[in-house]
Amino acid sequence: MFATMLLTISVVALSQFALYYWRAVLAGVAAQPVSDRVLAAAHVEDGRLLPQHFATLAELHNLTPDLKPGQGGLGLVRVYYRLVQGLGMLPVMAAWSERERVICVRYAAVQVGRRLQTNLELAASMRSC
Repeated sequence: MFATMLLTISVVALSQFALYYWRAVLAGVAAQPVSDRVLAAAHVEDGRLLPQHFATLAELHNLTPDLKPGQGGLGLVRVYYRLVQGLGMLPVMAAWSERERVICVRYAAVQVGRRLQTNLELAASMRSC
């Protein structure tokens, strides 16, 4: 009985740590500057990303080929975005939901920018051969 309780507490604590770590990585990537090319491609006016831009940036992410696998995708971020969007229906969580969705949008924009930059660098290196 004690062993089962200890295992359960350990699994819950490890899961909580993993969630906090993932959220910190998400926020860290989202804090990076977003390329002007990405903003122009997503038709973002005034350089201000809004939660409504997530679908556009996710589509851009799907359109950009991943020539260097392992650089990060949007799978978990899409799930998190939808979860937070659902929680945003509650009036108490609306402001928090808005902030979290903007973080998801910024993450997607940075990932698209990274892919574009990597693809441009690979194309330039192929031309120089």
